[in-house]
Amino acid sequence: MKDMKNKKQEIPKWFHGVIYNSGDIVENPFTGATAELTALELSVYDFIMGAQMFANSSKVQNDVRKGLDWFIKQNPDAYMALLD
Repeated sequence: MKDMKNKKQEIPKWFHGVIYNSGDIVENPFTGATAELTALELSVYDFIMGAQMFANSSKVQNDVRKGLDWFIKQNPDAYMALLD
């Protein structure tokens, strides 16, 4: 796995959620694939997963799309393992 501790990432302007202090390894519940995420990536990932469960407004759906697009650019391997 890549060294995620030294990865510099900017908080997306649209993201207003909680930013975690540390990252973690996340497992795709459907495939068992895993990915190591930075604190910011984990924060955005949790937002995406939670918002998908309750995406009943166009604003939330739009923010989920922004999160997915952000993930593709920031960590394409994790996107493919966890969100594709």
